[in-house]
Amino acid sequence: MKMYKAAIIGLGRIASTYDDEKTRGGMVLLPYAHAPAYTHSPYTKLVSGADINKEQRNFFAQKWGLSINNTYSDYKDMLKKENPDIVSICTSTRNRPDILKYVAEFGVKAIWLEKPIAFNLKDADEMVEICNRNNIVLAVNCSRRWNPMYSQARNIIESGHIGKILQINAIAECWISHNGSHLIDMVRFLANSEVDWVIGDMESQLDAENDKDFKANAYLAFKNGTRAFIRSMNSGGLPTSSWSFEVIGEKGRIRTPNDAQSWELTSFTTNSFPAEDNAFNSNNKHPINHQFPWPTHIQGTGLTIIEDIISSIENSHNPKCTGQDGIKALEIAIAIRESFRNGHQKMNLPLKNRSLKIESRETINDELPARIREQNKTK
Repeated sequence: MKMYKAAIIGLGRIASTYDDEKTRGGMVLLPYAHAPAYTHSPYTKLVSGADINKEQRNFFAQKWGLSINNTYSDYKDMLKKENPDIVSICTSTRNRPDILKYVAEFGVKAIWLEKPIAFNLKDADEMVEICNRNNIVLAVNCSRRWNPMYSQARNIIESGHIGKILQINAIAECWISHNGSHLIDMVRFLANSEVDWVIGDMESQLDAENDKDFKANAYLAFKNGTRAFIRSMNSGGLPTSSWSFEVIGEKGRIRTPNDAQSWELTSFTTNSFPAEDNAFNSNNKHPINHQFPWPTHIQGTGLTIIEDIISSIENSHNPKCTGQDGIKALEIAIAIRESFRNGHQKMNLPLKNRSLKIESRETINDELPARIREQNKTK
């Protein structure tokens, strides 16, 4: 396999230093962030980075062994001088549409784009269209799709072991567009279907009077008959510890109560053990807990994403999380708010008004890079 040159636009936490904060696996398997993934992958070489913040550029160059001459204040200059094959866009959401459109017209082979894809659906639609028109692989970093444990859960579902999927319950205290894009996307991934309609609830009417990010609950109806409940409001725990997913099938259930750190797999039998009087068990079904079949190969999530992107380039298939998946996550989040605005009305998808938007939470105070803001908190 050939070596691909990689470059990053936006040199903050998810681009560079996110892995330094992690002490436990589960959803996050290192290398995870863009720069460490490109550095450790045998198929890519990290050649450059661009950021308008000089401190970010200097720190990035030193951390990843680049010459300061290979970092740029203007990403357009970087593209012209470095000519990368793969570009990661890790900037604030407000800047991603314009940057992606320029990068796509420049003619790279693939773009690894941070989530959420954009503020509004019109921009998101245009971003996907321009990548399609230029034959560019677009992977949106809803990274649980590449996590081997969530992939194994999907394999179990697709094999029919727990029967037809009836219900998915997902709980994660988060802002519905920012990290809620992960939450919504994973529900879609496990349901393996498109959402038909949405009913949404929000914490207050005041939250619905503007386009700011918000916390919410929602009920989703999928075209294949699956139903889902999403809770991103206060979930009785810290946001990083309360992520849970439960998939209820006709023949069994899959559950991870702590975001892939542990798993429960249950099926049902008509024979109880030990034998007991079944007078109070009307359906005569008894649960059996199984050992969850761990994958035989587990590697850093970032490495898996890079392998998928390169395979998509070389074999002309879609990556696991496409631009369309990014659009769907944003659209569902917007539909949740629009349902609440209209008295909890059922919102059919797709939404016709593509100017609707949510200003992702991470853009608050984004004139200062997130890595530096986090660094300042500890001082």
